[in-house]
Amino acid sequence: MNTIKMTNQTIEISRRTAAIIAGLSILILTLAAGFAYGYVFNQLVVPGNATETANNIKASETLFRAGIFAWLIILVCDVFAAWGFYIVFQKVNNGLSLLTAWMRLTYAAILGIAMLNFIFILILISSETYLTVFEINTLNSQILLSINAFEEMWSIGLIVFGSHLLTLGYLAFKSNFIPKVLGILVIIGAVGYLIIHIGSLIVPHFETYKSTIEMIFMFPMIVGELSLGLWVLFKKTI
Repeated sequence: MNTIKMTNQTIEISRRTAAIIAGLSILILTLAAGFAYGYVFNQLVVPGNATETANNIKASETLFRAGIFAWLIILVCDVFAAWGFYIVFQKVNNGLSLLTAWMRLTYAAILGIAMLNFIFILILISSETYLTVFEINTLNSQILLSINAFEEMWSIGLIVFGSHLLTLGYLAFKSNFIPKVLGILVIIGAVGYLIIHIGSLIVPHFETYKSTIEMIFMFPMIVGELSLGLWVLFKKTI
């Protein structure tokens, strides 16, 4: 009996540790995303304007590099979050929890590949060879092309991420230790991700509707997963 009790305590401690790691990962990646995309990206990138975008990046190379580092933090946190949530929801449905983790890892892999575009930009602006080989307009166009390539690849990754949130929200909803409203919030956020990024991929002129749809789903997309992460971080028993 003592052995069984000790084993159960070990499982609970392991699950609690995983919950803390998952919660901290979600919190850190949310802050990193706010900096990398919310600040750096919007500060440096001027949509459709290659010259201004390139000049901004060249003038603020340190900020651009800091943004890349923030994206790297996001990628690493996604891996830890995938593992943590798998352990947390394993007792709800082991197979679905494993699938949920793999979808997040797949998203992280796509994000990592997309980030290579940033390295390409660093090579272009840091090497005098490229500055002499390419005309300035061509170089600027290559930089904006790399930015656009990152966004398109990341958008495809966010379709996978939305699928991950859909199953994660379902697991949270079916659990007996997460408020069902958080599961619903995550599911609604997942639907927002899927509509926006599938629409961007397959619907012509989707940009006309995109901003409106983003406004509709903005709250659950931002708050859903963060609220879930904070809940498992601070809840003492999982």
